[in-house]
Amino acid sequence: MMGAGSLSGKRIILGVTGSIAAVETVRLAHALRREGALVTAVMTSAATRIIHPDALTYATGNDAIIALSGHVEHVGFCGDGGCADLLLIAPCTANTLCKIAGGIDDTPVTTFASTALGSGMPVVVAPAMHESMYRHPGVHECIRRLSSWNVTVIPPRIEEGKAKIADIDEIILWCCRALPESPLRGKHVLITSGPCREPVDDIRVLTTRSSGRMGRELALQAFRLGADVTVVHAGKIPNVRNIPAETAREMHDAVHRVCADRVPDIYLSAAAISDYAPDYYKGKIRSGQILSIPLHPLPKLIDEVFERYDTTVVAFKLGEDEGGGADQLIAKGARLVVMNGPESMGSDTTDAIISSTTGREEVRGTKRELAARIWERILMLPHS
Repeated sequence: MMGAGSLSGKRIILGVTGSIAAVETVRLAHALRREGALVTAVMTSAATRIIHPDALTYATGNDAIIALSGHVEHVGFCGDGGCADLLLIAPCTANTLCKIAGGIDDTPVTTFASTALGSGMPVVVAPAMHESMYRHPGVHECIRRLSSWNVTVIPPRIEEGKAKIADIDEIILWCCRALPESPLRGKHVLITSGPCREPVDDIRVLTTRSSGRMGRELALQAFRLGADVTVVHAGKIPNVRNIPAETAREMHDAVHRVCADRVPDIYLSAAAISDYAPDYYKGKIRSGQILSIPLHPLPKLIDEVFERYDTTVVAFKLGEDEGGGADQLIAKGARLVVMNGPESMGSDTTDAIISSTTGREEVRGTKRELAARIWERILMLPHS
């Protein structure tokens, strides 16, 4: 399965201002194009002293705009009925950020911003400046004002005394999320992800080869589509609410706490939750001896979700569908069941089967592609 980029066919105006982070914009333009976007750069005069316009012409495949002309480029791209879908200003200096918030319009980039804001086009801003400038109360007041205008301001990385531009992958995530057709906007998505680790003694654990990669891709795709995402797992995914859980019991308790606070609209049970917990030995079991360690069955979290909460459930099942396990999960209330083999654990690719009451679909590709297809299927469900 070959999936289209998450920005396929979208025309993005890349505004570049006079931060040293402008040197990253060639890579950013290439990354946007790999996601399927059509990119045109517009630059301030300060930006042209850091990176040559020809570099961005090459990177985007379109002439970089360094001055407005009688073609009124800002209106053609970002005005009412303009051909662009989104204005991304990256990097955005404190100067440009505050000018936009104050309605000041004296560079090609600020003129594009004024026009986009007036037409209601999505605007995404990725600040980059020294940390002391970022801490300026006026800058924060301007960020609050832009946010109140529905401008997406991507938090910078605070490192080495600088508020550095966000990572390219994160910028692209926020661009996807800012598009007006984001179908999960306002939805709460809960995902359990990755392995559980049941302690055998103070040193050893009983676990699986699950990497959590599937849950991560599902969470990132839900974020791209506009959802409020909560992930219960032992890792950390950017831009979502991460709730730590190592054992099946911790995952069980965390899911019920989340649901007690707000029942999710959609629950994806992508974790390899432990079916058994061993007897626990305090300290360290001595080596060199034959051991028999009892394994005690654990309750099925997904069954409790079926029983207690009114939510759209997507179940995951490992291995062959012996005994009609997918059909049993659907009979209990799962709207979709995703089945894949143990060879997919820890791998970036997978062969999977998505089952529902309407039939089965085979999906082959990367886990990102599978995640995108799962979300396409969820969005096709009635009342999802």
